[in-house]
Amino acid sequence: MVQVPQRTAVSGPTLIRLLARLTQTDVPESRLSLSDRLSEWLGWTDAIGLSTALNGQPPAVAAGARAFGSAEENECVRVRSSLAQAITGDGVSGAAKRRGQVRARPEAAVTDAPPDYAVFRHRYLTLQQSMETSIGNLRGRLRGMLAIRTPEMTRLAVVDAVMERALSPRERTLLATIPALLGGHFERLRDAAQKRLAEVEAAADAEASGNPTSVAPGAWLDTFRKDMQSVLLAELEIRFQPVEGLLAALRTC
Repeated sequence: MVQVPQRTAVSGPTLIRLLARLTQTDVPESRLSLSDRLSEWLGWTDAIGLSTALNGQPPAVAAGARAFGSAEENECVRVRSSLAQAITGDGVSGAAKRRGQVRARPEAAVTDAPPDYAVFRHRYLTLQQSMETSIGNLRGRLRGMLAIRTPEMTRLAVVDAVMERALSPRERTLLATIPALLGGHFERLRDAAQKRLAEVEAAADAEASGNPTSVAPGAWLDTFRKDMQSVLLAELEIRFQPVEGLLAALRTC
């Protein structure tokens, strides 16, 4: 009996594990440490800026800084909830409404044009842009509040600004590959569903009793929509991590 090889379990953030599962890809563990990987991503000008922020004298702190309180916490919750709602409210119910048990006979087969992945790709890119803009603005405001607390917090705000400027292009490039990865998942689900529908229709035609088998041809699209939502929510979690770090620092002031 032939043994099917087991894929290696992927560790790391939820986004990486989800993409590895949906794309059926083995992701090897990186042999580089975090510091080594960052050294590859930082240019020499970024390294100078980071060194200056870490080792230089921080700017003087202005007097009369407004206290960090519930208003800022609530704004962070509002931004995250708004983005999550934009993701989870994106059409799953529409797919569910279209889904239903239909007779697997040629005369009852679904005749609508197959869904085009370009629509989903555009939606994903739009949500990515919304996340980048909203979270970037929020991060900048929190960093501004942090910069007027104490010399140590000012230094942290400068480091965060340097890291955002240095790593944002790399982050944008990597996250921009996700829609293409989901496109492959979309095609695999669609092809498998079409094959299954054809098999059921053929079996129904061969039944002497004339009692056709039922099949849900739209279920695969519902599955894809939910998978895309899961990936988007995992991406939101990663994008929000710098904001969570700034919030944690502000709570100590």
